[in-house]
Amino acid sequence: MTERLLDDSIVAQVRDVFASLQNDVALIHFTTTRSDCMYCPETKQLLEEVAPLSDKLHLEVYNIEADSAKAQEFGVDKTPATIVAAYDNGTITNYGIRYFGIPSGHEFSSLIQDIITVSERDSGLKPETREFLKSLTEPVHLQVFVTPTCPYCPRAVVLTHRMALESDKVTADMIEATEFPELSNEYGVTGVPHTDINHHKGTVVGAVPEEHFVAEIRRALGM
Repeated sequence: MTERLLDDSIVAQVRDVFASLQNDVALIHFTTTRSDCMYCPETKQLLEEVAPLSDKLHLEVYNIEADSAKAQEFGVDKTPATIVAAYDNGTITNYGIRYFGIPSGHEFSSLIQDIITVSERDSGLKPETREFLKSLTEPVHLQVFVTPTCPYCPRAVVLTHRMALESDKVTADMIEATEFPELSNEYGVTGVPHTDINHHKGTVVGAVPEEHFVAEIRRALGM
């Protein structure tokens, strides 16, 4: 029998938090049968342990090779990948809230917070941030590089994911840096959280306030 990843105490805490979920949420997970995926089995197991903790959670698991059309639909090109989306009577609304790598350690809190936020269907961002995001005319891709041991990383991840919920122009990825070393090298990641804006157009290092993040996106877009 496979050893559980979540102990009884964490299960009880998460179930208690999920008791107040307002609307249904889909967890769409992509895995692979390839042996070179570092944490694919563990990520799938983690989601299989989280999903039963609320009847408002709906887990869908796909294989990136066998279900390539579905992977393309969600813009998934690497595994493990998890999308947190709205679920309404079988209809999925994809906000562009994505995890590449296992959301473990401190990042487990990001996953739980994202589920709550998507369930509320409200980003919780400041009015001025919402106005800025409404004004976007071109796509914004935010890639937040993290490690499970980084206590500040969830702030950056959750903020970018809230932006993705607020605007259909924004896609926000958590990328576990040690699982994707080539990607980390490509974006010059030497410390985390490290957020890339639109593929080298801008960079935010550290967990910064909401308005600082907005200013950096503006600068990257030349606004």
